[in-house]
Amino acid sequence: MSNSFHPLEHVKAAAVSAVFMLQSPHHLPPLWLIAPFLLLLLMIATGPLLYHRFWEEHYSRFSIGLGGVVALYYGLVMEHGIRILLQTLEEYISFLALITALFVTSGGILLRIHKRGTPLINGALLFCGALFSNLIGTTGASMLFIRPYLRINEGRIKPFHIVFFIFIVSNIGGALTPIGDPPLFLGFLKGVPFFWVLSKLWIPWLITLVSLLLLFMAFDIMAGKGEIKEPETGVGVSVVGAKSFFILAVVIGAVFLDPAVIPGFSSLQKMFHLPFGIRELLLFFLAGVAWKSADREALKGNKFNFSPIREVAFLFIGIFATMIPALELVGAYAASHVGEFSVTRFYWMTGALSGVLDNAPTYLNFLAGALGKFGVDINQVSDIKQIAEGIRSPVPGDVTSDIYLMAISLASVFFGSMTYIGNAPNFMVKKIAVQAKVDVPDFFEYIYKYSLPVLVPVFALLWCLFFNY
Repeated sequence: MSNSFHPLEHVKAAAVSAVFMLQSPHHLPPLWLIAPFLLLLLMIATGPLLYHRFWEEHYSRFSIGLGGVVALYYGLVMEHGIRILLQTLEEYISFLALITALFVTSGGILLRIHKRGTPLINGALLFCGALFSNLIGTTGASMLFIRPYLRINEGRIKPFHIVFFIFIVSNIGGALTPIGDPPLFLGFLKGVPFFWVLSKLWIPWLITLVSLLLLFMAFDIMAGKGEIKEPETGVGVSVVGAKSFFILAVVIGAVFLDPAVIPGFSSLQKMFHLPFGIRELLLFFLAGVAWKSADREALKGNKFNFSPIREVAFLFIGIFATMIPALELVGAYAASHVGEFSVTRFYWMTGALSGVLDNAPTYLNFLAGALGKFGVDINQVSDIKQIAEGIRSPVPGDVTSDIYLMAISLASVFFGSMTYIGNAPNFMVKKIAVQAKVDVPDFFEYIYKYSLPVLVPVFALLWCLFFNY
């Protein structure tokens, strides 16, 4: 899952953890400890469908309770468990600070499109959203575009409209810059050049985007006009609350307040042993400023409320805690089986796990494994740059290192669109659509009716064209 921009200290800790687990397998959690994660996943999938009222009242208790089971085991039984829990808490606070700032700030920007939704206009809007995902992140772009997208299609919107928005804007669009999605930002912090992603992934990005847009527009044509409403008066596109764009730019700039980007930048985690840093404090402060200074007309026009971010905050604290054992077991497996991994296996395993787990540490674990094939240290910036440039594998007939990095980078971002929990904005878009009384697919319907038949063939095509090694 695409959740947060993790500070460099977390990156190093995750990399070291994978090596440590390989050397000391007895320090791994028991397999049964992934049960709370599976149970929480099942409840997220079935709660809104089978026991909606009960789930709405108690989801926070179940999330915190199941997360607490894992936290207690790590705190009382696991060696180094306290350190791992504190690291996870830092990651969660970093995640929450960023998505809160983006959610509140974008809520104060009202985009008015003075047209009604047609296949061409909707396709253009999704394409613009994909481009913006690379500038303000998938969360920022999703929150900025979902409300005008719903408005221009009022009276004709179908479930596939929401699904393709999640596919394109909330996930796949943000694959061209480190700002777009957390795994790519981690790669940047580790030493991957900022524009490497654009130079290497733009062709598979464009193939995927065009394929999905054409399919979406075909569905949109078949959907017809419905009970289409009259467009808002005016010409073109107008913006209410444009001053919030300045705060949005500061939020994106704050992401780079990291010792890996600014040498000597102070870290509150190291100085005072706190589970947050200057960046997180600044992001929460900017969220408050954005809320206080937001244009009231924009907030009203967006029907802004805190329900989506509240639900994400409660559910993801449980997800972050319960997935700790799964991530550790995945990391150990990747480290111990690295010699067997081809580009194909890296691509599909990174993708499959990124759809249900946090794609940032998944990216790191498989990146560390890929680097092991080339005898490279994940904590050496110069080595990472060589990997990005492409060095020969010691295995005869194997491909160069940049192909491995491409496969891991693309899969960790693209496959976040496979489920509602694959990326935080997926869940937020779903919640906003539900509040707008739009028919939205449930958890399982999203997977079997849309992501499996639509996305998997496209991802298989990318594998055939670029990663079939």
